[in-house]
Amino acid sequence: MTNKSLFVELKNQFHRDNHAFFILSVIGALLSGFLGMTISWIIGELIDTASGTGRWSLRELLILTLFIAVFFLFASYLTYYAKPRYIRKAMQNYKEVLFTKITEKNIMSFRSESTSTYLSALTNDCTSIETNYLDKEFWFIYRVTSFFTSLALMLFYSPVLTLVAVGVTLLPLMVSLISGQKLSKQEVTVSDRNKSFTATVTDCLNGFSVVKAFRAEKPVSVLFAEENTRLENAKYKRTGLTIFISTLGQFAGMTAQVTVFFVGAYMVLTGKGITAGNVMMFVNLMNFVVAPVAELPGLLAARKASRALIEKIAGSLSESSFAGGKEELQALEKGISVKDVSFAYEEGKEVLHDISFDFEAGKSYAIVGASGSGKSTLLNLIMSGACGAEYSGRIMWDNVDLKESSSDSFFDQVSSIDQNVFVFNSSIKNNITMFREFPEEEVSEAIRKSNLKELVEEKGDDYLCGESGKALSGGEKQRISIARSLLKRSSVLVADEITAALDSRTAYKVSSDILDLTGITRIVVTHSLEERLMKRYDKILVMRDGRIEEQGTFDELMAMKKYFHALFMVA
Repeated sequence: MTNKSLFVELKNQFHRDNHAFFILSVIGALLSGFLGMTISWIIGELIDTASGTGRWSLRELLILTLFIAVFFLFASYLTYYAKPRYIRKAMQNYKEVLFTKITEKNIMSFRSESTSTYLSALTNDCTSIETNYLDKEFWFIYRVTSFFTSLALMLFYSPVLTLVAVGVTLLPLMVSLISGQKLSKQEVTVSDRNKSFTATVTDCLNGFSVVKAFRAEKPVSVLFAEENTRLENAKYKRTGLTIFISTLGQFAGMTAQVTVFFVGAYMVLTGKGITAGNVMMFVNLMNFVVAPVAELPGLLAARKASRALIEKIAGSLSESSFAGGKEELQALEKGISVKDVSFAYEEGKEVLHDISFDFEAGKSYAIVGASGSGKSTLLNLIMSGACGAEYSGRIMWDNVDLKESSSDSFFDQVSSIDQNVFVFNSSIKNNITMFREFPEEEVSEAIRKSNLKELVEEKGDDYLCGESGKALSGGEKQRISIARSLLKRSSVLVADEITAALDSRTAYKVSSDILDLTGITRIVVTHSLEERLMKRYDKILVMRDGRIEEQGTFDELMAMKKYFHALFMVA
């Protein structure tokens, strides 16, 4: 999808299933925009009536004023009712679709980017869009309406003496101060919800590869949507309270101003004198002409900045996107064949050179070598072959070229375990099932085969793992990864330096657990050359300077007394 089409799709989310609240909010802003002109007209007529030249009686003007007051309350209630609901739904739609678009990116392009881009887009940028785009569009409508209606009325009469009418500001200020405490408490609630929301977003993005590998986009999106709804509900209450306070302030200010003019009219009728009605009307109308002229440049700049934020994230989402091929991969039967593969992160700086090797289905392989030898790059290339990775040569899944395969079907068949296993702040069971439903006997079997049974019996499968799995040991988190793969019934399990951060005893147990698995192809990148483990691999690939230097069983490699023998002796 192009940058432009993504921008349009994201922007359209504001109005998806939200047109009614938007239209009601616009009507509320339009009606409010007429009030300045109407109140100014009433004031002018009151002054003329007070001076004895008016066409209306004081009683008639009082009835009209009461009608206008009811009209104002109706317009204000319309805004109070519709606007926070519109903004709540608009932001829910926008963030949920934005998050869904992020989960649709392929692993390779996501890893090459900074997650802060998406964290910012889902938090700070959304706040800016809400404040400077959604909220201000109705203020913009109000100001434009009041400007043109006031200008039209001024053109109808001949402008005379224009003075700045100083409104009574103390009353609305007092109302705001009295109501400020409630708003302050609601801000704290929103802050707390925002903290929880950010933690959930961090979890989901840090666990991106796990989500993709286990096809858990939908349940994780539901998890995200639930936390998002809690946050938006808290902000909805804050927005409603803010509008209520603003409405009280506006109504108090207008009431005070009208009261001043009523008092003035009474003074005229009692012979105490006052300025002509038309003059006072124009003085008041100038407020509604000058204010929009001063504010509109800022409003337009804020809207432009918000659109730029949407365009920016649309650009990030469209970059390095890969739809995948059409070939559906089935369970691995023969093996994965790497044929004459070369790869470079930067043009002219090749890191893999003409790699060729066959990984037979159901067997176990260790990829070893010194740091920088290309072993992790080779593994990542196999994992990214169905995701648009640029390399020369071919990587075949049985008889299907990975470049022509569907990335979704690839992740159905492949599970990966990284050095830092991501664990959600949820139960052990949810972390194993990745929030999906499985028969209880299958879950129990996965727990047993991954050697998690003791942990589950001790703490229960509903035990909370803590943020990023802080309540679990490194070995326990690795075993959860193994259980996920077993439950998923993957054809291939790949592991990259998964024991690097574990103590030697735990590292041995985890590696042994992987080698104990049957019916699954295991490809393990490891720096550990523990003899008891090395002897259990069906074959060992020894990498050196981006090439396969040697290959064979442990005994065969040791008998050669070449590079692997030297590595082993040093280790």
